[in-house]
Amino acid sequence: MKYPKLFKFSAFFILLTLSAGLLYIRYGKVRGLPDELNEKALNETLIGVYDRNHPLQENLPDKIQYLSMKWKNEGLTNASDLKEKLSKSKNLLLTLEIWPENNKNVLEEIIEGSYDAKIKQLALFAGDRNDILLRFLPEMEIPVQDFPWQYQSPEQYIKAFNHFARQLKKFAPAIKMLWSPAGYPGDSEFWPGPDNVDAVSITLGSKSELKSKAYPVDSNLTVDALTNKIHRMRFMDKPILILSAGWKTDRTALSAMLKKVAHQADSFKNTIYSPGYFHRDTNVVIQRKTLIIGAYDPRKVLLKEPELKVEHLFTDWGEIQRGDFNKKFHEVTGRKHDVIVTMEPWRDANNRQDSSVLQNTMLGKYDREIKELYRIISNSGQHVYLRWAHEMEIPIHRYAWQSKLPVDYINSYRYFMKFKKKDDQIFRVWGPAGDRGSADWYPGDDVVDYVSIAIYGLPDKNITDERQQESFHTIFQRKSYRMRFMNKPFFITEFGVKGTTAYKKKWLEGAAETIRQNQQIFGVCYFNLFDNPKVWGDIKAPDWSITKDIFKGFCKSLQTNTDD
Repeated sequence: MKYPKLFKFSAFFILLTLSAGLLYIRYGKVRGLPDELNEKALNETLIGVYDRNHPLQENLPDKIQYLSMKWKNEGLTNASDLKEKLSKSKNLLLTLEIWPENNKNVLEEIIEGSYDAKIKQLALFAGDRNDILLRFLPEMEIPVQDFPWQYQSPEQYIKAFNHFARQLKKFAPAIKMLWSPAGYPGDSEFWPGPDNVDAVSITLGSKSELKSKAYPVDSNLTVDALTNKIHRMRFMDKPILILSAGWKTDRTALSAMLKKVAHQADSFKNTIYSPGYFHRDTNVVIQRKTLIIGAYDPRKVLLKEPELKVEHLFTDWGEIQRGDFNKKFHEVTGRKHDVIVTMEPWRDANNRQDSSVLQNTMLGKYDREIKELYRIISNSGQHVYLRWAHEMEIPIHRYAWQSKLPVDYINSYRYFMKFKKKDDQIFRVWGPAGDRGSADWYPGDDVVDYVSIAIYGLPDKNITDERQQESFHTIFQRKSYRMRFMNKPFFITEFGVKGTTAYKKKWLEGAAETIRQNQQIFGVCYFNLFDNPKVWGDIKAPDWSITKDIFKGFCKSLQTNTDD
């Protein structure tokens, strides 16, 4: 990949050929054209185009025009008004919002065809023009309720997008469809696939994003923020339009930032950004032959149960330095059990935490400890499922490796997993919690054998009523959907439920049914202990522990059809 060029002013990018270039900067004033039903000024303006896969065309229009439409009902709009606005536009970025009457579900209405006549009308007015980009129901992924299509099912959004695009292109095939998230964590959940998307847009400083709580942003653009937004588009092989909704920056600063983004992509073109390490939209079905059952059980309640085949060990630098891990590991293998090893790279033998542990790992600071870890687990005679720095995507600071840049995490994971030539008995496990934006941290197919997600019934530490816990099925469906870009089997290395004996039995029966029905789950490992009290503050930490009888009942429930 060559380093991108910066071009002067003209910003209309890829409308004619959609072979946009690596970097493209433009500045201009908004033409506050009214929409067809509700006239308003459009806040978002196109300031750049980024595409690391296609050459930039220098012969581009000098000006771009904007139009925002807001549909408030299913009926046809004022024909003369819409025709006039379209006829006066050239090189048009058209944003469409749909605000249905009577609080109807806008996505359901689109899917059911309620807007088909209106879509056809728009298409016929556009005709055979190829200079229109249609930005459809933008910023859908942000968990606020500014628009009626936010806080909706990703599957429904995808169906609505594809239905709209197909209807539109029946009569106006030259219109270019934009998939338009803000570039917020979790946007890939709403990706409708490549067939009906011509280009992608992201937004800097949108009002919806500024309202978000889990991933707060401010009104000043930083290179990390821009890098993260573009990084989230790595599964989509499409040009990226960069829109500004008021994020404060100037031309020189943005130009420098985009150069850094391109440099990062070029630096890791053979790893993080290599298409060869991702299975896009694959139809390959992975199915288990045998289900592996295990437990994290430091109190040794379940270890003698015949159904248990694997034990989970959490370790850190200090345990390796002191020799504690060596002892624990050989105790497990001495019981002829396989081992899940979760490496928590934070504390050393003096209990010191390293806030820059990801970078320091790549700089070789912990090579001695990593070498010793591999010495211990290699050629052990048992299968070892090796997991590095789990739950990295949660935007908290429970662990030193959380709330870091995805690229830093990915490179540290790859460094750790490729430190030693792969032992046939060592399997590499990528272990996100399965939360929003997990895909941003995916390190690549070549270093992942299993994907692990955490499934705990208690969805939030502020919920103490066991009846408000989510089912295993609900959590698995939500979290496994986020892994749809990774064609890898699941090994659920942590799961648990709190509550009365009766409730735990019922919850685990439901879990067993879900595991039976989902053949891509190759292993499950119960967390048979209470959680860390320090994390829960004034609230009593949940106790996930179960008895032998409950465990036996769970294993019995798994027997039906597990090996079909």
